[in-house]
Amino acid sequence: MSDGEARRAVLRAAFDAAVKAAHPSACLPPHLPPAPERGRILVLAAGKAAASMTAAAEAFYLDRCGVPPDRLAGLAVTRIGYGQPTRVVEVVEAGHPVPDQSGVDATRRTLALAQAAGPDDLVLALISGGGSANWIAPAGALTLAEKQAVTRALLRSGASIGEINTLRKRLSLIKGGRLARLAAPARLLTLAISDVPHDDPSTIASGPTVPDPTTMAQARAVAAKYGLDLPPAARALLDDDANETPKPGDPVFRNAEFRIVARPAQSVEAAAETARAAGYEPLSLGADLEGEAREVAFAHAAEAVRLKREGRKAALISGGELTVTIRGTGRGGPNQEYALALAVALKGEPGVAALAGDTDGTDGGAGKPDDPAGAVVDETTLARARSIGLDAAASLDDNDSTAFFERLGDLLVPGPTRTNVNDIRVILVG
Repeated sequence: MSDGEARRAVLRAAFDAAVKAAHPSACLPPHLPPAPERGRILVLAAGKAAASMTAAAEAFYLDRCGVPPDRLAGLAVTRIGYGQPTRVVEVVEAGHPVPDQSGVDATRRTLALAQAAGPDDLVLALISGGGSANWIAPAGALTLAEKQAVTRALLRSGASIGEINTLRKRLSLIKGGRLARLAAPARLLTLAISDVPHDDPSTIASGPTVPDPTTMAQARAVAAKYGLDLPPAARALLDDDANETPKPGDPVFRNAEFRIVARPAQSVEAAAETARAAGYEPLSLGADLEGEAREVAFAHAAEAVRLKREGRKAALISGGELTVTIRGTGRGGPNQEYALALAVALKGEPGVAALAGDTDGTDGGAGKPDDPAGAVVDETTLARARSIGLDAAASLDDNDSTAFFERLGDLLVPGPTRTNVNDIRVILVG
């Protein structure tokens, strides 16, 4: 195996370790509570890990605890391609990142299940990244088509996930604590896999079961900041103070509890351990990075070159969720754009290789399960690109990272991982 092949093997092993650390089969069971003495266990799940979280919960209650199947009910909504077999709880696949009618129909059923929960029932909300798109219930007179248009505009704007969710909460019947309002007074336990910087419960899947600290004024400010052309029905919801979300201290949360079962920092550490075992000094740049993908890449490239000049053998590892302000006409996602910008900035620096990938298995794209998760770059990237007529800088200007790495055969395509703790970026130096 050549040095280049060895580095690529370490990069992929680090990515796989990060994903494994956040998979529900490992991280969920220790947090599941005993079955209630009376009543049902009502599983309401949403997000890219919804099916795998549901399967883990079923195994725990049906096999380990011996709960009769007729005491288990619920519905899980996950991204298309992210379903898996379950025994009792139905799994519905729906659109992501742009919501679809399947998501609307399943969310209406979810709301009805929550509202029917009795005081003896345990409502087990299993939440993961992607839940904002999967649990879709337009409020007021807003139509699905209008909600889709708003979602597309937000995704193209460069807004952070916190800003996006601040606005989405005002356009929904389930987000921003509204699911908890419906489930009360039943006991509500939310177990979440965090896919957001700083693990803010109110941002994960737009916080359907927790108090919402954001305000209507902040939502209007997001729309103004990014110049969003909102439909009249959305404007009406933002202008109606009676449409505000439940806040901290609201009695609807009196019987509600929230726990995070997996977070980005755990996956960053798993990647670091893999790099350390391969002989690299792991250096964490943080698990909660935000910002424009190309700008972060330029900064990381400079740090990698500095370490190389010092003769260090190190692994720069980071997590978080970067954004892309789309100005071109190409295809891509934050991880692929980061990788392309990194290659441009490194200028073929010998002995440096990197991987950037989304732990959910897809990075932007068309919402298909076989979309790439990210890409790999090394000292040969630019030379190989030039040899087939590719201009890395021009591709970056056109936001066309997918086509660039596709031509090179350097896309990261793991398929659906059925978990999601945001991005993992690893740069090997030396």
